Amino acid sequence: MADLSINFAGIKAPNPFWLASAPPTDKAYNVVRAFEAGWGGVVWKTLGEDPPAVNVSSRYSAHYGKNREVLGFNNIELITDRTLEINLREITQVKKDWPDRAMIVSLMYPCEEAAWRSILPLVEATGADGIELNFGCPHGMPERGMGAAVGQVPEYVEKITRWCKQYSSLPVIVKLTPNITDIRQPARAAKNGGADAVSLINTINSITSIDLDRMVARPIVGGRSTHGGYCGSAVKPIALNMVAEIARDPATQDLPISGIGGISNWRDAAEFIALGAGSVQVCTAAMLHGFRIVEEMKDGLSRWMDEKGYARIDDFCGKAIANTTDWKYLDMNYQAIAQIDQDKCIGCGKCYIACEDTSHQSIHQLIQDDGGRKYQINEAECVGCNLCEITCPVAGCITMLAQETGKPYMNWTQDPRNPRAELAGQN
Repeated sequence: MADLSINFAGIKAPNPFWLASAPPTDKAYNVVRAFEAGWGGVVWKTLGEDPPAVNVSSRYSAHYGKNREVLGFNNIELITDRTLEINLREITQVKKDWPDRAMIVSLMYPCEEAAWRSILPLVEATGADGIELNFGCPHGMPERGMGAAVGQVPEYVEKITRWCKQYSSLPVIVKLTPNITDIRQPARAAKNGGADAVSLINTINSITSIDLDRMVARPIVGGRSTHGGYCGSAVKPIALNMVAEIARDPATQDLPISGIGGISNWRDAAEFIALGAGSVQVCTAAMLHGFRIVEEMKDGLSRWMDEKGYARIDDFCGKAIANTTDWKYLDMNYQAIAQIDQDKCIGCGKCYIACEDTSHQSIHQLIQDDGGRKYQINEAECVGCNLCEITCPVAGCITMLAQETGKPYMNWTQDPRNPRAELAGQN
């Protein structure tokens, strides 16, 4: 059976599945139950200065799909609302009782050297394995000069990271905000400051819905609302892209990454790992389904690794990075066309409607003698956009087949149709 144990930036854990800093990790009761369920580690909910933060009611809202499936989750909860003394005491005891699990402590303090210098020895004394610097919280804390207000300024990221490396011997993980134009800039700053790793993404600024009767966004607090942090499966594509940007950036490609954002099952985790994540953090899925989801995650990942011949996480960590590039380096001569498996086709016509109304009019609708409909690809007009494959409700009914063009690889920097081909080729 595959070995799921990891050594992430010097932090050992029996598996790569960690609970992210959030309500599920805000007290010993939760964390112990998580460890009993099989989680490999936790990032303790963010600690801050006393007196502790004060939260509002309500705090959560959601973006729903069919049958009230939660696609995206929004929260306006702040960092821990428990005292520093209680948190430190509980962290110490839990780590003592569970020495084999990764215990990371999330921190958020003002951009003042004295504040960081004072808290770091207290955290180190708990026996924790590492610290995570919360530079991503997008609500409540930025108004106080913390959270995303720091993560959006690379100079602040580098400065605080450097303080933490100066005043603590623990591995330092910098948690990055996605609410920024170029995720590579704060990642580079974190590395320049001496960070041992980065974690991403934190939540995205969002308003999930409006109560049209009361004319106020959700969650509603006394008749008013505000933007919150968006997470859940809906943010996974954004998170994967940002992880890939850091993993393939020459300036940060050797920086360990803890992947966060919409991880709900083992396959999600495998995708993050394939793009360079050495550990993965989960929050929303646990909040919606409970701690025991980790059982399926571990079992599914282990079975898949056995099937593919991967003995350890490191065997496939980052394997997808080499195949991820900029658009300008894609093969302009590659061609694929759609093919419909008539034995699987149910005649719903979704592919035809999508192609006819919004794409390239490359699917023929044929009326049969019995009144039934048959759909065929017009290969001469098909550009291989794969919209039909996406809209088809039957898995494997429509596939994209690579065509033999007889043409060599040619990217956009080399393409004579590019009016700036020579210039592009030099950049």
